[in-house]
Amino acid sequence: MPIWVQDYSWRQTDSVVFLSLPMRGVRVTQANIFCTEQYLKVNVPPFLFEAILYAPVDDTSSTAKIRNETIFFTLYKKEVAMWESLVMENADKEKMQRIRENAVIKAQEKANEEEKSKAVTKQEHKKYALEATMKLEEMERKRIENLKEEERKKVTEELEIWKENQRNEEKQRRIQREEELYQEKKRIEEKKKQEINKTKILNAGTSKTRSTPTTAGSSGNIFSEKLKEESFPAPRSSGTIKISFTSRVFPTALRESRVAEEEEWLHKQAEVRRAMNVNFSELKDLNEDEKNPDWLKDKGNKMFSTGNYLAAVNAYNLAILLNNKIPVLYLNRAACHLKLRNLHKTIEDSSKALELLTPPVPDNADARVKAYVRRGTAFCQLELYAEGLQDYEAALKIDPTNKTLEQDAEKIKHIICGTAKDS
Repeated sequence: MPIWVQDYSWRQTDSVVFLSLPMRGVRVTQANIFCTEQYLKVNVPPFLFEAILYAPVDDTSSTAKIRNETIFFTLYKKEVAMWESLVMENADKEKMQRIRENAVIKAQEKANEEEKSKAVTKQEHKKYALEATMKLEEMERKRIENLKEEERKKVTEELEIWKENQRNEEKQRRIQREEELYQEKKRIEEKKKQEINKTKILNAGTSKTRSTPTTAGSSGNIFSEKLKEESFPAPRSSGTIKISFTSRVFPTALRESRVAEEEEWLHKQAEVRRAMNVNFSELKDLNEDEKNPDWLKDKGNKMFSTGNYLAAVNAYNLAILLNNKIPVLYLNRAACHLKLRNLHKTIEDSSKALELLTPPVPDNADARVKAYVRRGTAFCQLELYAEGLQDYEAALKIDPTNKTLEQDAEKIKHIICGTAKDS
């Protein structure tokens, strides 16, 4: 039972009521205080205080302070007047109950309004924050664009300066070449003048039957042609260069390749070809045991038990090549493919095994259960849960007492239901 607090004290003015409520030995929080216009309640177990106020107060402006295990209320009156008492006296139970209910309803409405107001304020803050962020991003974008524009202008100016320097350098080089050509031409002309003067001097000292300048000029040309012929080197002797090429499997040259890695790759490719495609010509090289499908099946089973699933697939492939009418070979190869995550091949081999396990008889019931379960597992791993559930239900029809199959089917149903609810 709660302890009703009776030893409170209060005083008033024309507009304010001061209420002191002791709560000895307990810790009071704001959550323990409930106040509306005409209803005040403090519930701090085991203490309880409830009051129907004499007149309405402004619950928005009114305050409550907790100090030294005492609650001090400052209640502002809505109408300026002196109260005859703190609480309403001679009020019947129905009226008090009505006041309580109205207080709770008003408190709920006020809380809803405050919640809506908070939501609106929060939305406005978000909007303001978004606008501020957009402004900052726009300012940052403009700043980056300005930097890019400045950098572009700077680069353009530097490029123009470089082009101008190149033009100036080209102009200087052209002037220098022209100057060199002019000097060369001038030097040639001076040389020609000197040769002409020498010729005149030689002609003046000869006999009266002088040779013409043309003859002298021609004799000089013959001499220069002889000098040119003597300056050419002799032709080289012919020979043969032998070139040999290394046989290569890869298109790259041997000096640019890595031999060890290439040999490993070739070895792996050969292993894969042997695993996927068994050539009938290879059957000639097998001994008598290796030509027996039962022996190959036992060999594959041993490989499967040791975890060498690829070798087991090779054994089952060769056995199926020898006899493709044995359903257990497809069933065992489906188990290997399931371990190797070759899910589509698992479905193919399980379907082929079920096709060979006809008609359904009690002797092949276990094999049919395995085929349905392995195909259903592959369907589920491919997330085709409806098809997987059909196979598990088919297996349950054959073996209805198998609790493991029943549990797995229930799990698949839950997954299908969860997927349907999500969608």
